[in-house]
Amino acid sequence: MSSKIFYLLLVLAAIALDQTTKIWTLANFQYQERINIIPNFFDWTLVFNPGAAFSFLADQGGWQKYFFLTLALVISGYLWRGIAKNDFARWGKIGAAMIIGGAIGNAADRLSYGHVVDFLLFYWQDWYYPAFNIADSFICVGAVLLVLDGFSNKHKKNTAPENRAV
Repeated sequence: MSSKIFYLLLVLAAIALDQTTKIWTLANFQYQERINIIPNFFDWTLVFNPGAAFSFLADQGGWQKYFFLTLALVISGYLWRGIAKNDFARWGKIGAAMIIGGAIGNAADRLSYGHVVDFLLFYWQDWYYPAFNIADSFICVGAVLLVLDGFSNKHKKNTAPENRAV
């Protein structure tokens, strides 16, 4: 299997898993309904986010929808170009594919609903982490992998024979 096909399949798997869980949640929950899964720690809920991470720009009247759609497409295109041109090592390509899948999953929500569907809610006593979704998880894990790949590749570039002091 061509390596590009593997990364494309990873992108598609991320989108499919994200959209499947969102469709299921929309079909089975009312807005702001919560079901406790792990007592005092994790609930499945249904909330909407018209902004970005942590509801950034959520109250801006609608222009942010197009901004975040454009941003998702530009970043996805840039990362796919990096995969195609072998700009990343294996873990960086996996990370880039995960980010692309997550970005497209959330972009699909913005196009379909005008906001992102979130449903995973973690908390402890009075502390709550903002609700998020599978796409957000792919983006975060992918970003970590991409950063680690960047450190690893930088180290390799700095120790290459042409970069060593004579």
